[in-house]
Amino acid sequence: MATGHTDPRRRERIVAATLDLIAEEGLAAVSHRKIARRAEVPLGSMTYHFNGMDELLREAFGEFTGQVVGVFDTHLAAPAGREEAIEAVADLVHALSEGSRRDLVLTQELYALAARRPAYRELTHEWMRRSRVHLEKYFDPDTARQLDALIEGLTLHRALSREPHDRALTLDAIARITTATGVPREP
Repeated sequence: MATGHTDPRRRERIVAATLDLIAEEGLAAVSHRKIARRAEVPLGSMTYHFNGMDELLREAFGEFTGQVVGVFDTHLAAPAGREEAIEAVADLVHALSEGSRRDLVLTQELYALAARRPAYRELTHEWMRRSRVHLEKYFDPDTARQLDALIEGLTLHRALSREPHDRALTLDAIARITTATGVPREP
């Protein structure tokens, strides 16, 4: 266990331990004691650094959503145009769905928490907003919103399927949303 008065990374270790514990045991199993043990900090550090479990969970999930938006940044910051953006969205779906089980579980735990407790919806709203910022570089706002939902759905289906769909189906789904068919929606 880390000891001494100078431990500049203690707060970061607590946040990381919280996310790891949620991913492994589920949100319902998280406690100050378990987090402190995992982070290798004294139990008193929990209340020193955080004003309760809600503050800790908001910071931990805020850290997590920032990491996921970083994946969006990586895939969607560089496309030179709409066609490259479509390819990048497909790459993103496959990267997320083939990524760590930990991230998949954390995403679902956050969604469940936000569905039950409105105070956590701000995290999911901000996450969606930041994701759509990239998509709106290439697509109109309505299409970006639809693509954002498609990315989440396809990622979940690919990650949990016994026989995940291939890239061709991903590209077909993206094309169906991004191809203009009909008149624009009236404001």
